[in-house]
Formats: sequence, C-alpha cells, structure tokens
Amino acid sequence: MARGHVMVLPMPCQGHVVPLMELSHRLVDHGFQVTFVNTEVDHALVLAAMAPDGAAALRRIHLASIPDGLAGDEDRKDLNKLIDAYSRHMPGYLERLVGEMEDAGRPRVKWLVGDVNMGWSFEVARRLGIRVASFWPASAACLAIMLKIPQLIQDGVLNDKGWPVRQETLQLAPGMPPLHTSLMSWNNAGAPEGQHIIFDLVCRNNKFNDLAEMTVCNSFQEAEAGAFKLFPNILPIGPLFADGEFQKPVGNFLPEDARCLKWLDARADGSVVYVAFGSMAIFDPRQFRELAEGLELAGRPFLWVVRPDFTPGLSKAWLAEFSQRVAGTGMIVSWCSQQQVLAHRAVACFVSHCGWNSTMEAARNGVPVLCWPYFCEQFLDRSYVTDVWRTGLAVSPGDDGIVAKEEVRGKVEGLIGDAGIRKRASWLMDAASECIGEGGSSEKNFKKFIDLLSQ
Repeated sequence: MARGHVMVLPMPCQGHVVPLMELSHRLVDHGFQVTFVNTEVDHALVLAAMAPDGAAALRRIHLASIPDGLAGDEDRKDLNKLIDAYSRHMPGYLERLVGEMEDAGRPRVKWLVGDVNMGWSFEVARRLGIRVASFWPASAACLAIMLKIPQLIQDGVLNDKGWPVRQETLQLAPGMPPLHTSLMSWNNAGAPEGQHIIFDLVCRNNKFNDLAEMTVCNSFQEAEAGAFKLFPNILPIGPLFADGEFQKPVGNFLPEDARCLKWLDARADGSVVYVAFGSMAIFDPRQFRELAEGLELAGRPFLWVVRPDFTPGLSKAWLAEFSQRVAGTGMIVSWCSQQQVLAHRAVACFVSHCGWNSTMEAARNGVPVLCWPYFCEQFLDRSYVTDVWRTGLAVSPGDDGIVAKEEVRGKVEGLIGDAGIRKRASWLMDAASECIGEGGSSEKNFKKFIDLLSQ
C-alpha cells in the first residue's frame, strides 16, 4: 500500500534533475508513489537516454511533463532566458497537470517536493491544497548566502540590484567557505544584462520558501557544519545516491557510455585522471586544446567526458588526430555514470567544474579534486574544496583567461602526489559514510522528512 502521492519538481537543468530523481527513488523505497515532473524538452531527453530496462527500474516513479514556455529551438543553456520563461509560463501548466491527473483517476497529490529554484510552484501547490516541502540541490552555504541578501544589502556589501558595492572576501561564519563578492552565484550565471532576472528569482524564492514545511538539502553535517549552525532549519539528507548498485535511472539527459567502466577495470589502482565539466560548461577551442595537451603532457591514463556541445567550433580533424595520438592512454566519452566512475578503484583524481553533485560525489568516494569552476555557485564549491576541506587544488588561468597545458600538467601531478590531500579526502569520505549510515545525522534527518510526508 503506497504511503501517499508525492509530486517532485526540479529546476529544468541536469544538475537539478539528478539529485531529485535520486531522492525520488528513496521515497519509493519508503512506500510513496512519485510523479516526477520535467519540462517537455527534458522529459524527452531523459526517455531517450534511458537504458531499455530503465522504465522497470523506475518502479513507482511516474514521469510527467509540462512546457517550459520557450520555443523548441531556443537555447535552454541561457539561464536568464530559461528562468524568465518558466517563471511566467509553468505555474499555469503545473496547475493544469494536477487537475488532469485527478480527472484521470490518479491518487490525489498530497505533497509537493519542489526545488527551491522553482519557488513559484509552492504558491501553486498551496492554492491547490497540496502541502510543500522544499529541496535545495546546491550547498547549504550557497542557500545561506542567498538568505542573507537583505543583511548584505543593509551592511553595504551589495546594492539593491545584487551587485557588489565593496570588492572583498566574504565569510558568513566560521567554517564556511570564503567567497569574493565578485563571485556571487547570481552575478556569474550568464550575460550581465540578464543578471536582474536571476537576482529577482533568488529574492522571490527566499520568500516562497517560507511556504515549505521543511527544507532538505543534498549535503551532510561534517561537510558544512558552519552553514548548518547558521541555519539549523536546513536539514542535510545527503550525500544522495539512488542505489549502491547504480542500477536505477537518475534522469541523465545523455546516454551513458558503459565501455568506460571496462576500460577502467583494466587500469591500475589510483592511476586514472577523470575529467568532466557537467552539463552546462562550454569551452572555446583554444581552451579545449590546452586542456587536451595538458592531459597528454601529464602522461597518465585519463577518462574525459566531452559532451557533443562542449566546444562549438572545435576542429574535428584536430580532435580525431588527438584521439588517435592518446589512444593508448586516454578515453573520451560523451557521457558516463559518474557515480560509478568516481567509486572505481582506478580513479586517482577528478578534474571538475565543481558543480555540487560532482563535489558531493567526489567527497563520498574520497576522490581529490582539481577545481575548474565555470559559473554560478561553482566558485563557492571550489572554496570548500581548496580552503575548508583542503581536499583539492584549483587551476590558475593566465592573464588571457586561459588555463595553459603546463598548468594542467603541474596541478594534476601536484594533486596526485599530495599525501595530505588524499588523507583529508579519505576522512571526508568516512564522515559522509557515517552521516548516511544507521543513526547518522543525514539518516535521522531523512527519517524526519519521511515522517512529515507520511502525515
């Protein structure tokens, strides 16, 4: 007998879909029926990328979709455009979906578990008599900074448009990551002329989140003790993962290339450099070549995820020649099961954009990180890795903004050769394991969450 019907709504981006899908599998494990609502475009990507047996592995997760308000060919990696469209168009579509499900005889939705970035949905849910719990997919420190915006404006750190008044390094509380005021997430998410759209969204979502009866996040106590002390009502339930066998689909937008796992099996323990920059980062051809040649110079086996849209304008002939040259040591795939890769004994380090999912997956598996942030909150995540946990290093671009191949080689060698970093990464892994284990802080918080949704 199902405990109740829960609707789950992520922000329409890969990095938000995955943790909420992982959470959905956990809800199903505890007897809930879940309707997972993607945008139509993301829904189609998830279905196309799913393995043939994926539908069976979803069990009581019903996949549904609504339009995002953009035309079919518009750029959904333009966050300003995406946020503006979904904020205006999706509330009506979501309300209609709830009505259609009831008309079709589906059990009534009791709870919305919504991404904080989709705060407008909390208002829709409450109007329909649906209770709300919110999920924050990034670091608790990132949410803490957003919740402190009124205070930062009052203190003269920011102006009322979200831009820094003072160029300084900010640290909200002891143990929290220091962050320069020029690197606030809402000011580093796209074209500056669209910045007001994201800043307005953040400010609105801060208010909408008051409609939620509980806020949970994909983090753990030891990782962010300072942030949880500052905001004890944000409950960590992570690091999240769907299942220990990696069999359950987690909503990837691209098909996974499973060949890389067999390739890893043939490599020595702690020998492989894993390189992946998530679903949004774009490199120009010059930076791509410097990274490629830096990996080649390092002379270590590497597994590199290169999405089809990662480097527009890159010479196919150059890439083919490079791939042939490194065929004995390197493997390039378009997407992979990252959690499986990071859990593999052969992986020595992770060259990462520092998205929060990647950061948590590295922490959970004790993998040192070479930080190469791209946008949004990734600069804050870099600060956790390099300044707070000290489980990795960061690349340093030259005066021209390019990370040179010699820098890539030097930092990879420095990272792999640092016993202190490996030791701290191992400690963080053990702390994460303790938190999600029986009687751990994340496990206790998850029980509170389940108890609430069972009401």
